[in-house]
Amino acid sequence: MLVTDTFTASRDGRPDPDALLEKLQQDEQAALRGKLRIYFGSNAGVGKTCAMLTAAQREVAQGRDLVAGVVETHGRRETAELLSGLELLPRYNVMHRECALSEFDLDAALARRPAVLLVDELAHSNVPGSRHPKRWQDVEELLRAGIDVWTTLNVQHLESLNDIVSGIIGIRVRETVPDHLFDDAHEVVVIDLPPDDLLRRLKEGKVYLPPQAERASRHFFRKGNLLALRELALRRTADRVDAQMRDYRRERSINTVWPARERLLVGVAGYPSDERLVREAARLAQKLEADWIVVHVPSVQRREAGANRYAAAMKTLALAAEFGADTATPSGMDVAETLVAFAREHNANRLVLGHYPRKVWQFWHQSISDRISRRHPEIDQIVIAHGPLPVVVAVALNTDAALPPSRAPAYLWASLACFSATAVAALLLQVFDLANVVMLFLLTVVLVALRYGRGPGVWAAMLAVLCFDFFFVQPRWSFTVNDTQYFFTFALMLGIALITGQLTARLRHEARTAAGRERRATSLARLARDLSAALTVEQITEVALRTFSGVFEARVGLALPDAIDNVHCSGAGAFPIDESIAQWVYDHGQPAGQGTDTLAASQGRYLPLKAPMRVRGVLVLELAEPERLSEPEEQRLLEACMSQLAIALERVHFVEVAQSTLVQMEGERMRNTLLAAISHDLRTPLTTIIGAADAATPHAPPGPLTQLLGGIRDQASSMQRLIENLLDMARMQERGVRLNRQWHSLEEIVGSALRQLREPLARHVVRTALSPQLPLVEVDALLIERVLVNLLDNAAKYTPAGTLVQVAARQEQDSIVLEVIDAGPGCPQGSTPQSLFEPFTRGQQESAVAGIGLGLALAKRIIQAHGATIEAQPQATSGIRFVITLPAGHPPSMESL
Repeated sequence: MLVTDTFTASRDGRPDPDALLEKLQQDEQAALRGKLRIYFGSNAGVGKTCAMLTAAQREVAQGRDLVAGVVETHGRRETAELLSGLELLPRYNVMHRECALSEFDLDAALARRPAVLLVDELAHSNVPGSRHPKRWQDVEELLRAGIDVWTTLNVQHLESLNDIVSGIIGIRVRETVPDHLFDDAHEVVVIDLPPDDLLRRLKEGKVYLPPQAERASRHFFRKGNLLALRELALRRTADRVDAQMRDYRRERSINTVWPARERLLVGVAGYPSDERLVREAARLAQKLEADWIVVHVPSVQRREAGANRYAAAMKTLALAAEFGADTATPSGMDVAETLVAFAREHNANRLVLGHYPRKVWQFWHQSISDRISRRHPEIDQIVIAHGPLPVVVAVALNTDAALPPSRAPAYLWASLACFSATAVAALLLQVFDLANVVMLFLLTVVLVALRYGRGPGVWAAMLAVLCFDFFFVQPRWSFTVNDTQYFFTFALMLGIALITGQLTARLRHEARTAAGRERRATSLARLARDLSAALTVEQITEVALRTFSGVFEARVGLALPDAIDNVHCSGAGAFPIDESIAQWVYDHGQPAGQGTDTLAASQGRYLPLKAPMRVRGVLVLELAEPERLSEPEEQRLLEACMSQLAIALERVHFVEVAQSTLVQMEGERMRNTLLAAISHDLRTPLTTIIGAADAATPHAPPGPLTQLLGGIRDQASSMQRLIENLLDMARMQERGVRLNRQWHSLEEIVGSALRQLREPLARHVVRTALSPQLPLVEVDALLIERVLVNLLDNAAKYTPAGTLVQVAARQEQDSIVLEVIDAGPGCPQGSTPQSLFEPFTRGQQESAVAGIGLGLALAKRIIQAHGATIEAQPQATSGIRFVITLPAGHPPSMESL
């Protein structure tokens, strides 16, 4: 991971004015936003919701305007009791897969606008068709509106810990929350409970209902899992507190290091032996269980010395990142002061540095660790000896040992400048004194140092001294000096060259750094602006190809997934890419290709575009200079641009999903309206036909006429049931399933359904097997009766006359099992039993039996609304078994009834 370099080392300890301005702007924005409080825990059942509701009761008692937007009690009585006295925000019903679900009403919350709003389960996924796909996005909109929000969150739902949690519990958690929401929260309240206490609560039914609790204790709620998740939650909270402490120290310009937590800062200089330094630091960090950051401060002479040391430093930083360290390249004029300032910025209590033995001729040179010890004795250091540099390496890294070919013109121009100054001085000597002429040589040295840097400046100083001595100092035409005062002049010229060259090198380094930052900021701002204006995937692709090719000087390709998650090259101007590599990168979310450890021989570098929800595509770069991405600044720029591109692709995707959902909802609404209108128009004629058949039957003579009237009545009654199903389905899709739950006897409901179908079932053998010890069930009797009528009518239609139709009911632990068994043809070939519950689906296509395939779909919706399940199980020989599982509940005593 790269640490963003946002500070400039300052020796006077004063805060950065730009940082102060940015902090002031952030405070102004925060004052307009609501405050987020998160009740954070390791698992369900530790008491997050109860703690939130208890605090809410205290706030209400003090007169604060607090509303419960959505609180999930999960059937727990103690949680429901804590809601008493709180204002509850009504939920709205939304249809999903033919079932009415209640969701948090965001618009009602914004209209009510309380001071504090309770929104339970931050990681909850909203029903498709809602304004936002995730509840945390609802919370962000509430915060932007200035409403304080209290919510709950488990550690397994944090996006950054998703892979770690899945490795611990063996299950990938699908509902995640971005880490920035947790990090930016105004307050995080940790709710902790020892694993043994949590397991005891689970057994007592205070976490889940008994059937769910038994399954949870065998899988997720194992003690080892609970211990690991508890440690993750506490560590993640400690990281957040540590970040808050660093912000506090930065805001108040506290320079002293607070060793509240072990954090190592490792400095590398670009020597090959720095790899050993990083390995030693990695082992030390592991023993101390400390965070560690590896940094390299680029030298201002890097361009003059060549790219050897810088390339070695980047390689070392890449190795440190593989070991799990954070890396950074802070800039500064003084390496020692920059390291100390960075350590204070990140509250690193120990510096780990390497040390080489000094050469004899470097007796005057102090190492970085020596300078830090002298200037900042309060900083703890761990110095690791490297041993002497190899001769080959020393020569390669010596800035003065060899003249790089690229610097030869500078030295040539410096020589020409000195020779020209000598010629001009010879002419001026006829007019001016020698003391004035020497100033011309000083001016030449200064100009050369300013133009070409320290090395050519020193060369010009030496050459100017030689020319001045040879041509103008007595005795002329020799290098002999009789007057010792000229030695002072020579030393002055050399000193001026050194000082001017060093200052010039520093200014150039600062200018290059500032120009690089401006280029990166401008590129990122331009990309963000262009992507925000793009409305389609094609426009985003065009912006990406144009921007990435210009910023990174590379050939660019983009691979995007289709409906079945197969990636294909996108964009007319993209160069051909290997779609098999792109598919691997998309599936695994890891980079591959050039410059990586996976398929390194590939032509380009394949990078996944990771959005907050998922990977949205693959970016392919074929760089003209592949080593360019080894620089941390370029890596940060690339990651920022890729993040912007991925977010833009995800935004367009969700816009398309929302439009598709809207069109589908409008189509469903139109179809339901049409069906309801037709059904209403048919009910009156059918009722008249049934009444007329009933009235004419007693007066008709026995024989064909009586049979004909009976057939008319049976068919009209069957059609009437179809119309009732149509009306009920349309009503439920529009308004949802509204239950009138009461305690009823299951025997009465079954008996009423059999009486309704007395005539259709007359051709079959009907057998009931109801357990005599069945308790009362809390259901909507009319709707459960409708379910049984549809199941029995289905059996009467599709089973041969004289076959057995069975209705059975029994109690199994905390559930009531109701079964309807027939001996019909069963499930048709090529389809699954559960497909029978789809709307307008029939078991026998093109059958002579009347029907439109709504009876079973309506039955499933009613059962699901009761919190129960219905399944179709094919029999071994023939027929099908419909199994309804209802929760038994806790029926009242006869006295209370």
